Amino acid sequence: MAICNSIVLLLFFFATSVSLSTHDPRSSKPLSLSFPLTSVPLSSHSSPKFLASLSQSQAKRAPINQQPSYNYRSTFKYSMALIVSLPIGTPPQTQQMVLDTGSQLSWIQCKEKVKPPPTKSFDPSLSSSFSVLPCNHPICKPRVPDFTLPTSCDQNRLCHYSYFYADGTLAEGNLVREKFTFSSTQSTPPLILGCATDSSDAEGILGMNIGRLSFASQAKISKFSYCTPLRPNRKMNPPMGGFYLGQNPTSQTFQYVNLLTFPESQRMPNFDPLAFTLPMVGLWLGTRKLNVSTSVFRPNAGGAGQTIIDSGSEFTYLVDEAYSKVRDEIVKLVGPKLKKGFVYEGALDMCFDGDALAIGRSIGDLVFEFDKGVEIAVEKERVLADVGGGVHCLGIGRSDLLGIASNIIGNVHQQNYWVEYDLTNRRVGFGKADCSRSVL
Repeated sequence: MAICNSIVLLLFFFATSVSLSTHDPRSSKPLSLSFPLTSVPLSSHSSPKFLASLSQSQAKRAPINQQPSYNYRSTFKYSMALIVSLPIGTPPQTQQMVLDTGSQLSWIQCKEKVKPPPTKSFDPSLSSSFSVLPCNHPICKPRVPDFTLPTSCDQNRLCHYSYFYADGTLAEGNLVREKFTFSSTQSTPPLILGCATDSSDAEGILGMNIGRLSFASQAKISKFSYCTPLRPNRKMNPPMGGFYLGQNPTSQTFQYVNLLTFPESQRMPNFDPLAFTLPMVGLWLGTRKLNVSTSVFRPNAGGAGQTIIDSGSEFTYLVDEAYSKVRDEIVKLVGPKLKKGFVYEGALDMCFDGDALAIGRSIGDLVFEFDKGVEIAVEKERVLADVGGGVHCLGIGRSDLLGIASNIIGNVHQQNYWVEYDLTNRRVGFGKADCSRSVL
């Protein structure tokens, strides 16, 4: 997946269905480990990923893992994406991957090494645990429903995959099996992931959604959480936040909402059944709850309106009915201060020059409201996001301009919250925090 200024549109040109030959996930205890996370410079494109066409019959959720996890913690640096450095292979080679709750397949860079300078690509020849998937592996057979990745058989009779992106770039390579080796006594079993030999990106992807091929599912992670600190001025060094795989010691303070689930037999072409779908019920600006029906935030018969929380998308995107209400309120509150004719990265058009703090105070707090009174509250002092050049934007875009029909809550609106993904109980928890202190 190409990670750009936020996230570029991920397009699958077609979907292939397969089955997995894996052991019962309940037969061994879940793994819980910690990884160092860093941020890297990102390029100039900005839009969330989405599957062009995806039916629930073609994508399977991972079975619920009933066993407890170990507890480990780490830290990360945050700019516009969360980058995890993972030790992969035997002996381990450190690889950078974007922590992405909106993706299933994990993949690493396997480009040929160029000298000088040395690259950070994974070298399969140095790992004794590396193996490739042949064409006769079930994942390369299109008639068995399971996996929605375009696969084919290459000239070497190996399983080949391709990711196509809206900006014309792609990431492609072979599907392989490889261990995540953390120490001489602790490693995952060989996991299925992509080994990209042709990609324009500097990092890979750590897929963390609820699909059975995600890292969390294959490694039997029962829960994970992260605390994203306030985003700095783009010219400043990025701050650090906290990250857990397994039990978070502060989770007793979290407020939880249950994920929305739907029968696999219910086909919805605009719906991503592997995403973390939240029961959103409303939006607030200042003291005013916007006049938007709850149904706008729930998938309709065609799947449009699904509300997803996604660590891999920088900004938030709303379907037109919700977005227009937000924009109407912004025009009412600070309309004369809007930067006319300006659209950031083709998606954000509620942007301003001038004093961002003063404008934010005029707008008021931004609140995303969910079932059970659970909220994500963005204080007025930081309701505008710095996009560079002295320009600040509300951080909310119109999703239909990007060709999608979903509401997506990006990481810019997850700042200063612990966000826990409890895979065992199919719920998401939120805990208000000073994330700059979560690393202590």
